[in-house]
Amino acid sequence: MDVATLGASLTGALHLPGDEGWQEGRTLFNAMVDRRPAAIARVADVADVIACVDWARASGTQLTVRSAGHSVAGMSLNDGGLVIDVRDLAEVEVDPAARVARAGGGAAWAAFDAATQAHGLATTGGRVSTTGVAGLTIGGGSGWLERSCGLACDNLVAVELVTAAGEHVRASETERPELLWAHRGGGGNFGVVTALEFRLHEVGPTVFGGLAAYDPADAPTLLRAFRDFYLDAPDASGLIAAYLTAPAEDFIPAEWQGRLVFAFAGMWNGSVEEGERALRPVLSAAAPIADLFGPIPYAELQHMIDDPPGHRNWWTAEYLEALPDEAVDAFVAYAEQMPLGLSQALLAPWGGAVARGLESALSKRDAAFVVHPFCVWDSPEEDERTIAWGRAGRDVFAAWATGGLYLNFVGDEGEERIRAAFGEHYERLAAVKTEVDPDNVFRGNQNIRPTGELVV
Repeated sequence: MDVATLGASLTGALHLPGDEGWQEGRTLFNAMVDRRPAAIARVADVADVIACVDWARASGTQLTVRSAGHSVAGMSLNDGGLVIDVRDLAEVEVDPAARVARAGGGAAWAAFDAATQAHGLATTGGRVSTTGVAGLTIGGGSGWLERSCGLACDNLVAVELVTAAGEHVRASETERPELLWAHRGGGGNFGVVTALEFRLHEVGPTVFGGLAAYDPADAPTLLRAFRDFYLDAPDASGLIAAYLTAPAEDFIPAEWQGRLVFAFAGMWNGSVEEGERALRPVLSAAAPIADLFGPIPYAELQHMIDDPPGHRNWWTAEYLEALPDEAVDAFVAYAEQMPLGLSQALLAPWGGAVARGLESALSKRDAAFVVHPFCVWDSPEEDERTIAWGRAGRDVFAAWATGGLYLNFVGDEGEERIRAAFGEHYERLAAVKTEVDPDNVFRGNQNIRPTGELVV
């Protein structure tokens, strides 16, 4: 079946190699990804999605779905196949009375947060505003609000998708509830998500949040204060600890710019006054070299650590069962070896609503912390050194690792790691996969294999 036949049937545009739209459509957040699909369909509506799925199935063409393109492993693209680009399915509608928001499968968190914050509402939505709503949510959905509101997937109340059979279906607590459950962390294994509905919570619009940077010599003291605080911290607290290279920005003293610093970033989900009282003891455990914590609109906070596309990226992560002094010292020593530049060593506390949100596909959600080596750089000449530092983190933290992981924080690390992420839920997910996608049409993801499919 000729691809021109598909193009003629679409309301949206079909981009072929050499087209300007093809080049733009294959450009992802991670500059290491250089895949060349045979065609990219910039779909305009659900009918376009159905046409693409039907055509790919009939022609035997590999099929991949892209939205914002933040998959660090480049799972938004393929080589030689068809890519369904859903970025124009980007509408966001809010029902403030019901506290429910509906987002198109191509919406990004910047638009979602702007729409919901107009009513003083939000749901957990990542930490980078250009990330896609769908990809983040169906992969789990970590963000500043996770300890008070749960992960994004915990707040997913309905999802609409086009299945491998070309059917547009809806899954909710009363319609196909098992399919809804599978989308609470099971990734893009089950179809092309065209819309999602979320439970909303009262947030802001102004919160206590920001970023503070410190001399790394004070990191052991600050990390112990951070660890002790999170032994029984209120759910409203959402901080992360990080090592990073101080940017050349006015808020950083000139003598620190370009040097390694320790930092806290995050927010308190409550009144500004409560947040100041609760978080200030941790933030003041050592004198900061820069302190931007204070009243800030939540929607602005969601843009605070945005970084542009076009850099090289390699990520990994581990769940930690605890953070004893030995683990603190290991994190400090490991982070101090981080190549200067754009990379970061991140440490996020879980607990709170994350640990209580057990009706999802994710396993081992009772982890105390998540350690996330976040490798970002520009020159291909730095690939080996930077990736080696990131990969070494798995060994450094092995003594405290639970064996679980959060797949949105890692690249393509193989089937064993996918099974570790889903744990006891894997076979249940495979049963859903077998029902809706028995031929594994949707395999361009952290793939769950249909029951009985052989590993080749």
